[in-house]
Amino acid sequence: MLRSLIFFVAISVSSLIAAQPSEKPGDPGTTRSVILIIGDGFDDQHVTMGRNFLAGHDGRLIIDTLPVRAAVQVQTVGKDTDWIYVADSANTATTLATGITTQMGRVGTSPTDEDLVTIAQRAHAAGFRTGIVSTSSVTDATPASFMSHVSSRGCENPAIILGGELYSVDYEGCPQDAKVNGGPGSIAEQIMNAPIDVVLGGGLKHFTTGDPASGNTPLMMAEGQKITVVTDPAMLTGADANERLIGLFAEGHLPVRLQGSDGRVAEQPDTSTLNKLDWRLGSVTQPDPISCEPNPAYGDTPPLARLTEVALNRLTHNNDKGLFLMVESASIDKESHVRNPCGSLGEIAQLEEVVSVALDYAEAHPQTLIIVTSDHAQAAQIIPEPSLYAEIPVPVYSPGHVARLNMPDGSLMTINYATNGFVSEEHTGANVPLFANGVGDGLLPAFLRQREVHDAMATFLGL
Repeated sequence: MLRSLIFFVAISVSSLIAAQPSEKPGDPGTTRSVILIIGDGFDDQHVTMGRNFLAGHDGRLIIDTLPVRAAVQVQTVGKDTDWIYVADSANTATTLATGITTQMGRVGTSPTDEDLVTIAQRAHAAGFRTGIVSTSSVTDATPASFMSHVSSRGCENPAIILGGELYSVDYEGCPQDAKVNGGPGSIAEQIMNAPIDVVLGGGLKHFTTGDPASGNTPLMMAEGQKITVVTDPAMLTGADANERLIGLFAEGHLPVRLQGSDGRVAEQPDTSTLNKLDWRLGSVTQPDPISCEPNPAYGDTPPLARLTEVALNRLTHNNDKGLFLMVESASIDKESHVRNPCGSLGEIAQLEEVVSVALDYAEAHPQTLIIVTSDHAQAAQIIPEPSLYAEIPVPVYSPGHVARLNMPDGSLMTINYATNGFVSEEHTGANVPLFANGVGDGLLPAFLRQREVHDAMATFLGL
């Protein structure tokens, strides 16, 4: 832990010297804010997919107008090796939140299972207001990594932290983190005690799950504390401004805005019997095109931009210090796992709307650093339509699953998912993009490692 702390301090100091922003961070009377927008799985493939679909192939997204651009190297520590080259959301969000590179599955903890203080916790201690907003369950890996500390991301509620069945397999849980064993408790329990002023997203089921021994639920912890818990978006405007606000608007993750026509996702091409015998023979039939349409399950789900506006309004009220707000568009990644490009595209649209809200806020509060980035790369890739080799007398087709999307301009964009043949695609190991407003000029170099994104935010806030 001492070595990690020395490393963290060294990196922070070097970033502070290199940054030299227009006003010294932490100057008395200087109001500074950071809005970190994370597109989960929002790599360059998804950026391009979103641009093509939402703005047109010759158009621009809102993020394309941001003046500061960078490439971010994603890093993960292996259990038995120095590095592994494909990450998950828990370890990458922990790095963004703490500046420490850790192992897959860890939430706010080091490779040696020590709790790491997050930027949100440090910001609160320094007098900043803090908020976390997500389209996932707020106990999910990314938001949890800014608010809690457990050895495994699955320990979301007081029951599963002691172990049991998770995703149809035996799960050991995080018994050392359980309250009954003197630990801080499950992620949901820690969120109820976290120094975060506004927490908005899904995950109600984890807050209504009781401890197996006592039956006590995380929601019961709100009793006697200055915490307003709402489950109806209409209740947001009437929430007491002098209390912490926790909004939980779905049992699990919030529904996505778009789906494929007839609920379709990417499908495997249909190969003839002869082709199955010999790849050079027979024929291959591509899946029929898919159109993106509104998802009926989305219903009255509060848009991510609306939740962001609520968070910013509350965090700004009677605040002359500044704020730290993390907003996650979570299901770019989640829908890529299940090979649903329309679901991912709807989430990219939500991210774009959040960026617009953030830019409006920054216009009124000029010392606001806006960073848009991703935690890791994902499986989707744009492939030729038709194949470059369609004219040769051999049936050439993309392996894996394919979605041929009807685009608004009448063209087809084909997306391939082929990391495995399982029910869920896997992440990939590319670097991810970073976009920032002009406040980030001189603070964010053209290439940086993910831990240095944290360090730049901490430097800006004078932490």
